[in-house]
Amino acid sequence: MTTTSPAETDEGLPRLRTMWWETGMQARIEAGLRGVAKALPRLIAEALRLAYGADRAGTIATIAVTVAAGCMSTFGLLTTQRVLIEVFAEGPTVDRFAAALPALILLAVVTGVRAGLGIASGWTQSRLEPRLRQQAERRLFEVTSRVELAAYDSDGFTDELERASGRGIDAVWDVVRNVINLFAGAIGVLAAGTALGVLHPLLPVALLAAIVPEAWAALRAGGQRYREYLMGSVRRRRIWMLSDLMARRDSATELRAYHLRDYLLGQYDRVMATETAAQLRLAREVTATTTIGSIIAGACSAGVYALLAWLLVSGAIPLAAAITAIVALQAARGSLHVTTIYINELYADGRHLRDLVEFQNRAMARVPPQPPEPVSPPPFRTLRLDGVTLTYPDRPRAAVDGVSLTIHAGQTVAFVGENGSGKTTLATILAGLRLPSTGAVWWDEHRLDHVDETTLRAAMAAVTQDQWRWPFTAETNIRLGSIGRDDGLPEVEAAAKAAVAHDMIVELPFGYQTLLDRAFEGGQDLSGGQWQRISAARGFYRDADLLIMDEPSSALDARAEAALFEQVRARQGTRTTVLITHRLANVRHADRIFVMHEGRLIDEGTHDELLGREGHYRTWFDLQKIGYAD
Repeated sequence: MTTTSPAETDEGLPRLRTMWWETGMQARIEAGLRGVAKALPRLIAEALRLAYGADRAGTIATIAVTVAAGCMSTFGLLTTQRVLIEVFAEGPTVDRFAAALPALILLAVVTGVRAGLGIASGWTQSRLEPRLRQQAERRLFEVTSRVELAAYDSDGFTDELERASGRGIDAVWDVVRNVINLFAGAIGVLAAGTALGVLHPLLPVALLAAIVPEAWAALRAGGQRYREYLMGSVRRRRIWMLSDLMARRDSATELRAYHLRDYLLGQYDRVMATETAAQLRLAREVTATTTIGSIIAGACSAGVYALLAWLLVSGAIPLAAAITAIVALQAARGSLHVTTIYINELYADGRHLRDLVEFQNRAMARVPPQPPEPVSPPPFRTLRLDGVTLTYPDRPRAAVDGVSLTIHAGQTVAFVGENGSGKTTLATILAGLRLPSTGAVWWDEHRLDHVDETTLRAAMAAVTQDQWRWPFTAETNIRLGSIGRDDGLPEVEAAAKAAVAHDMIVELPFGYQTLLDRAFEGGQDLSGGQWQRISAARGFYRDADLLIMDEPSSALDARAEAALFEQVRARQGTRTTVLITHRLANVRHADRIFVMHEGRLIDEGTHDELLGREGHYRTWFDLQKIGYAD
């Protein structure tokens, strides 16, 4: 891995530089930072809209309780002033206490109600959080499970997904919570300001002057934190990747066999050196910002108390009012501290929410468009590719280049060619999993992208080269091929037998009910070849009109491979099968063989026809025969 080595600073720490995997990040950051302050109200509105959609009653109750608590704070300060006026009035102590008693009782009631409202606010928020989080995650997964496969090939999609699914989901609740707490703090400041305004009109103005510097510092510090978070998104993902490689069971054997420990630790150290330098720089920047804000805010607060002393000495306000003002100022400082904290949090979390919302909007644009009037044709008679080309975003050469071919129902056809010749990409286009850049795929007389998605998915099954190891039971792993089918275990066993997987499954500790994931108690691991059998059984269980098998026997032993292809040949004439394999002996019985080279279809025919020509197929077949010759 080539990186830009960090230069050494005077403190011996590496100076932060942009690493090779962060190319383009800086441009994204600069484009997004300036409009955040203007976008903040929209983000707050979006969070409240989500909260209202998740729990209408809870959202209304939370806002109502917060407003009521603020009103109680104002009323409590004004009641405190009334108590002090009576206490500092002239006359006997007993008479002054008797005069102040009604106000004291009212103050106790207001304080109790205010405490009860605080408890109620915590309860309404605890009801709102899980529902809101569930809704936010569900909306994200609805989009990520529908985007076209090409989305994962585009620049930045994985980084944006990491930010959206990580801090973005958390930010949905965090923004709602911060808005509520910010609202409560602002109401507290407003309550204190109202009480101060009753005492003297200059006091609220002075209080406002003390608020502005701290609010500015909080806002700026939040921007600095988010900037570093965005810059480090790829860096964090790389750290997680390296951590997994050094701790996962899957990589443990090869890590030790090739003695990769020092290499991976070195990679980890390089990335963490950059991350540590970034965090130290962030700490310096945030500390400088908050220090400046605190110094200015402290000076302004001293000015407020100086103004209060001058008003008292000059006789502009009585002693009771001055004491009330001190109480109000202390309350205002507490509320202001809460407000600035949540301004800071809201500024950063609002940006994370923006990441989530904008990712969802961009991902929705990558969802394959549905035809205005999708057709649901009967089982196809022919599937035809007409001048199909597909180019990946990061590749200069087309993966599939101008391919035209026709597959008839009931045929067994094969795609053969070297690695990278476009076989798998062509199969995914045929299955409708990828849309071609140019050209079209036809289901009889209907374009494939006009066919109803439910009809299309029901008609096709795929046994992929890199099958996913689903952490479910063996039975469920096979049923995933057609999860909507409601039949008994015999149908599952029949599919497993066709894939030469039945005997292997019944030997597991719990047979078909064995969990295929060692991470859980009672779970079992399977070898690569055993997983390949499970994947093939999944494809057979679907019993689709078109079955695409991409290197279905690459990890199988000779006996299992022969039995598997015997089942494939048994489908010939009744179901359509597309085979992708390097072992040409397995495609000898195919009705049609298509030869791919550098994305282009260069030849086609039966096995015997292709052997009779001096072409790539004949060369590959002869090379494979050498291994079995004397």
